Amino acid sequence: MEIEMAVRKSNLIQAVETLGMGKAVLFDMDGLIFDTERLFMEQLAVVMREYGYRLTREIYCNTLGMGGRLLRDYMCGQFGENYPFEEISEITVKRVEAVADTVGFMVKPGICELLGYLMEKKIFCAVASSTHTDRVERYLEQAGLLGYFSAVIGGEMVERSKPFPDIFLLACERAESEPGDCIVLEDSENGVRAAHQAGCKVICVPDLKPPSEEILLLADVLV
Repeated sequence: MEIEMAVRKSNLIQAVETLGMGKAVLFDMDGLIFDTERLFMEQLAVVMREYGYRLTREIYCNTLGMGGRLLRDYMCGQFGENYPFEEISEITVKRVEAVADTVGFMVKPGICELLGYLMEKKIFCAVASSTHTDRVERYLEQAGLLGYFSAVIGGEMVERSKPFPDIFLLACERAESEPGDCIVLEDSENGVRAAHQAGCKVICVPDLKPPSEEILLLADVLV
């Protein structure tokens, strides 16, 4: 048990401690709390193929962290203005939700330990995700994690999605803290860019895509 806790602490908990704890810790969701990016990529690829489109891993990774109009514009830029973005997205989300409602999402390693640690320290925790708030809250509730968070900010609550800083600035407001006193945990490059622009300290926890040199410079800690 001592060895196991040492390993955990040397990752997420130690990363937070390295940055001085802060007044608030802000979490992305997909790819950070839950191992959902691979699932979503696979389901999206299947739906797109049914409509005659081919999704590559590179294109999908470029969208990580995006949402709303920015995501739509990117996908239509890749596949043409006639790409049925809303229809394909709706079908994909329903298929992903079917997984959530049956077997559930896998929580990424170290997340539960970190959340328990932050609750013990009475640190304000929030989720800032490009996913719609209703779905974020449902997924967290299903996993038994919702109670760890004092605020949930979904993508529909801000005008501009990541890589713009809007969602993290709103999360800082909810935490009643200056951005410089907040720590963000992000897996995506767009999320790291958004957190950095907001003025937060950033812990990068890569998921589908290894961080580029740009992201290594923007992140304060790499786990």
